Amino acid sequence: MQRVRRAKVTVGDELVGEIGPGVLALVGVTHDDGPAQAGKLAAKLAHLRIVDDDAGVMNRSLLDSGGAALVVSQFTLYGDTSRGRRPSWIAAARPEHAEPLVAAVVDELRRLGVEVATGRFRAEMAVELVNDGPVTVLVET
Repeated sequence: MQRVRRAKVTVGDELVGEIGPGVLALVGVTHDDGPAQAGKLAAKLAHLRIVDDDAGVMNRSLLDSGGAALVVSQFTLYGDTSRGRRPSWIAAARPEHAEPLVAAVVDELRRLGVEVATGRFRAEMAVELVNDGPVTVLVET
């Protein structure tokens, strides 16, 4: 996830998701992920203290600060580059497994009270962001 000042996703000429201050969450799903991991990830995204407080210390969460989340599915996070020059996507879950879990992350974030925008699953997306800090954190469940 990346803390952002703003971020947006377009598919072709269509704006499909846009946020102001908050986080861009690039979500990858692997074969053994399930609803428990989706819920845990959403809770981490909502509660992780990565937003500066009045003293400039990362001491506030999305929920504390009123920040939003832009959730974009990204199977390429599971690309294995350990051999050869072409990444292997074997560890990435099939779309029929991954799509409902990405949707579950979005649903749980909303249930927790986070404003959420999304990309479009299985679409060729253009993601634009202004990274804040920069702050980039790997969140694993």
